[in-house]
Amino acid sequence: MAQEPRLTHVAQDGSVHMVDVGAKEPTERVAVARGEVHMQPETFALLRQGALKKGDVLTTAQLAGIQAAKRTWELIPLCHPLPLTHIDVGLQLRPEWPGVEITATVRTRARTGVEMEALTAVAVAALTVYDMLKAVEKSVRITNIRLVEKRGGKSGDVRLE
Repeated sequence: MAQEPRLTHVAQDGSVHMVDVGAKEPTERVAVARGEVHMQPETFALLRQGALKKGDVLTTAQLAGIQAAKRTWELIPLCHPLPLTHIDVGLQLRPEWPGVEITATVRTRARTGVEMEALTAVAVAALTVYDMLKAVEKSVRITNIRLVEKRGGKSGDVRLE
């Protein structure tokens, strides 16, 4: 009989705990996450022209996403601190929405995956875009933050897009 899946951060008595990954072998782990920031065409035009008073939105958001990935374990209570070997946060202007598509790729060689680090990078980069645009538009929307792909680990490779 197949065992029912259970939440790994919930102990038998219902309390939360950090998963013990000490017995696992370190393996190459990669995660890719993506998210979107939508805005009005007028705001997008200012962003594209680099005409926002706060400065270079895309570079600032990229740096914020990288920093966030490195500090995920400090933000999400049950995440392990991981030795990240690579973080890439890319921001692409999408005039057809209009908005910005954010993609984060995070790598490590460790005992647990980097999905949370990639998702955190996207979320904080999106929040940074919002912060830098809010003076000109209050209706900026952060949407569709999701895991796109993960590679490595016991559960194997997963490609969601």
